[in-house]
Amino acid sequence: RKYHPDVNKGDPKAEEKFKEINEAYEVLKDPEKRARYDQFGADWERYQQAAGARAETTDFFEWLFGSRPGAETRSERRERAGQGFSDFFDLLFGEFGETFGRTGTRERRRVRQRPQRGQDYEHPIEVSLREAYHGATRRLDVKIDERCPACGGSGLNGRGICMTCQGTGFVSRSKTLEVKIPPGVRDGSRIRIAGQGGPGIDGGPPGDLYLKVVLLPDPRFELDGDNLRTEVEVPLYTALLGGEVVVPTLDRPVVLRIPPETQNGQVFRLRGKGMPSLKGDQRGDLLVRVKVVLPTKLTPEERQLFERLRELRESRVRA
Repeated sequence: RKYHPDVNKGDPKAEEKFKEINEAYEVLKDPEKRARYDQFGADWERYQQAAGARAETTDFFEWLFGSRPGAETRSERRERAGQGFSDFFDLLFGEFGETFGRTGTRERRRVRQRPQRGQDYEHPIEVSLREAYHGATRRLDVKIDERCPACGGSGLNGRGICMTCQGTGFVSRSKTLEVKIPPGVRDGSRIRIAGQGGPGIDGGPPGDLYLKVVLLPDPRFELDGDNLRTEVEVPLYTALLGGEVVVPTLDRPVVLRIPPETQNGQVFRLRGKGMPSLKGDQRGDLLVRVKVVLPTKLTPEERQLFERLRELRESRVRA
């Protein structure tokens, strides 16, 4: 109200000030206009008109570059717009801008960026349970991106786009890596190979390659945390009278003592025969489930013995 024309009749300065306040209010309440003002400064309307009218593109660039006689200098426009010209050229040309030499010719330049670390890659690797138990060394063929040798990663060659990398700055090639699989890996474990990921940008360090373990099923053993589970067949006579059976492990076979009257499905624990742990020297156990095997193709004599055994058992139960 202080600068309203009705209050300051005949005062051109107050009228001009009122127009500026009104314009500022319109910008503040309109998010789109506010974004343009933040981007281009006080001359946002002029930028918008120049950028939106293709027929006036030449005048727009003359106004920007000051090629018309009597045009403002670039520093004056920058001060009046309240924003650095480098940011504006980033908006128009992306990563590349133009500078002008003393002769007035335009020269392309690359805007210097901060070094960035290369991208990390992930690649699946199939591992058997035996390899996960003992650890292993594998040779793996992978495709990786490297900095283009022709342009040094700039994407440019001379004044044009580098044809070797098509302007990306990177080239792909196959590489054979020797990979050490540590004992104790599990399905989903990630093995880090430092420096074998994507190339760094603007002098940044390369990324890493992560191998994601896909643990293959084993026909004899089942993984249960740090423990292994397996099943061993035990003859009926051994289960009844006791004895010994040989149990396979991922190291070497071991002898398991079966006590008399062992039941079908009974589980025995062999300590320290399970999977190694990635966290230390501890190992899980091997859990052995007994599967009692009944005899087949009995001889007449064997059948008589079993009949006699049944009679003895039934008479004992009745007693």
